[in-house]
Amino acid sequence: MSNSTNMTKSDRDTLIQICRMRAKVAKADAASRSATLKADCEAQLAKIYHWDQDDVWRQAMTAANEAVEAAKRQIAERSRELGIPAAFRPEIGLNWWGRGENASRERRDELRKVAYTKIDELEKQAKLTIDRQTVEAQTRLLAEGLTSDEAHHWLESMPTAEQLMPPVSMAEIRKQLRRGGDE
Repeated sequence: MSNSTNMTKSDRDTLIQICRMRAKVAKADAASRSATLKADCEAQLAKIYHWDQDDVWRQAMTAANEAVEAAKRQIAERSRELGIPAAFRPEIGLNWWGRGENASRERRDELRKVAYTKIDELEKQAKLTIDRQTVEAQTRLLAEGLTSDEAHHWLESMPTAEQLMPPVSMAEIRKQLRRGGDE
């Protein structure tokens, strides 16, 4: 370790290379995370829950089946009393649907689109944060090599996106539409 408090140009150049390498890996990690999140989304959309995979569900299904069987016996007895032939008598049944709203292909497609859009947004935000932090680190490293006040002032005077892109109001949009319609 050097006792020097000032970084050399070589130190700064090396650190900048390291920043760039780390940023590249971090962006690859973000893309990998997106793929993992999308795979998890697909697994959730495809999941089918069986009545016998959970003790509580199994007990509920057993109780429901017993109640349905009792109701079938009552319906059969009453149908005989009313003279309704067995082939025409009303029936009662029990079903287990292993999916909720994701049983519908249209709903799965809708949920997938929303999930993928959110995941893509998260990946873009992550990559932007990575880029922003990398640029800030590189700027600090390079700024240390600046020797004049004018150079430091110039660096600090760069506008932000918020300064360059003020909010847009609906009044401005309506005004723009009126101008466009008059031309």
